[in-house]
Amino acid sequence: MEASRGGALCLFSSRRGAEIAAEHVRARLDLTVAVQGEDSMANLVRTFREDEDASLFGTLTLWQGVDVSGRSLRLVTIDRIPFPRPDDPLMSARQERIAQHGGNGFMAVAGQHAALLLAQGSGRLIRRETDRGMVAVLDPRLSTARYGSFLRESMPPLWPTVDPEVALGALRRLAAGS
Repeated sequence: MEASRGGALCLFSSRRGAEIAAEHVRARLDLTVAVQGEDSMANLVRTFREDEDASLFGTLTLWQGVDVSGRSLRLVTIDRIPFPRPDDPLMSARQERIAQHGGNGFMAVAGQHAALLLAQGSGRLIRRETDRGMVAVLDPRLSTARYGSFLRESMPPLWPTVDPEVALGALRRLAAGS
């Protein structure tokens, strides 16, 4: 956030996670931070769209419902791979049924669900041909878990790096408009 000087859509798996992260950023950086639940979604998105240094923090609604292009959106952060809740009875039943028929219930249900949401979340960044920015998935399982390659393939073709200096340099250049 500091390197990008705002312009971030921060997507979280929980409302509490979004609130804690927003508190952290507000305490350390002089940036406009809008948080889902603090105002109407229309007003939050308007603030985010009109102030290119504002950032918007929230949950699933933002994964699918925000259309902001240009310099106002140069960073999308995703805190965790968006798997469905393990205690969701419908998802659990679907996974069990697939497993009973010899399939991989986890990948067929939870993996597909997460892949779709990752594609939608990272797709927030790429609205027009001229859009530039970074998608930062902060969950190490995207790189370390066996299912990580499947999930990465569901996302738009982005240039990957795990080097923090490369990422921060790119964000600084985006913030400077170069």
